[in-house]
Amino acid sequence: MKISARNRLKGKIVEVKKGTTTAHVKIDIGGQVVTAVITNDSVDELGLAAGKSAYAVIKASDVMVGVD
Repeated sequence: MKISARNRLKGKIVEVKKGTTTAHVKIDIGGQVVTAVITNDSVDELGLAAGKSAYAVIKASDVMVGVD
């Protein structure tokens, strides 16, 4: 896969929960879970299911950094 977005987080899908038109896809990226909301059609086209590898791709004009 080639993509211009720089914020790509590889992980494993832990849950796919379909709703009426959209689905919540949870991806474990090394102990942290990122949730994406995408269409059910996209879930089907990509063949997403728990246990499969996937990337969380974050497209934003700004990425902020914080510390404690």
